[in-house]
Amino acid sequence: MDALIEIADVTKQYDGQSPAVNGVSLTVRPGEAVAVMGPSGSGKSTLLNMIAGLDRPTSGSVRVAGERIDNLSETKLARYRRRRIGMIFQFFNLLDDLTVLDNILLPAQLAQSPAKASLARAGELLEILGIAEHRRAIPARLSGGERQRVAIARALVNSPELLLADEPTGALDSANGQAVGDLLSSLNQSGQAMVIVTHSPELAARYARRIVRIVDGKVAEDSVGARP
Repeated sequence: MDALIEIADVTKQYDGQSPAVNGVSLTVRPGEAVAVMGPSGSGKSTLLNMIAGLDRPTSGSVRVAGERIDNLSETKLARYRRRRIGMIFQFFNLLDDLTVLDNILLPAQLAQSPAKASLARAGELLEILGIAEHRRAIPARLSGGERQRVAIARALVNSPELLLADEPTGALDSANGQAVGDLLSSLNQSGQAMVIVTHSPELAARYARRIVRIVDGKVAEDSVGARP
């Protein structure tokens, strides 16, 4: 597969407003990590949401793993999100009435994955992310850095081809932000493809060799450099 993500001349315009995304074309290869940067309101999160199938473009097309997703039904979009992508949010979006383990297992249950294999995968992720001792805890009792690690484990439990993250360190202090950034970099080095929205140039450099800057809904820069 030459491209994991193919975005072709995509525009998203809400009623009576200037386009949030305006004629963007972008290709992401398997295993590549791309950091998307830009000022508030530039269209970064809108672009991410269209890749996730949470929003549809006004015009243009979005393909992921060879499948055009912008014209799928809501049922097929839900199946696409369960099977192909993992999502990480700034404010974790964990369920505090479930344990850490049950939060991680939720996407696998929604995808109707085999329970035994899903439990083994969750246990592996708990160990890798250093939160195994919290498997029976309630997320509200954990630190912000620990909760974001739970959210990352949840995003990875179905072994998605693509990881999408919207400001994954935005709610963390600098030390936890750096730790999560290092973790995402490690995941990419092991082959995980990811697209990450961030305001931080330092963290963008840690996440990815490729940085795409969005200004006023358009790609202003698409550059590749060496990781520090």
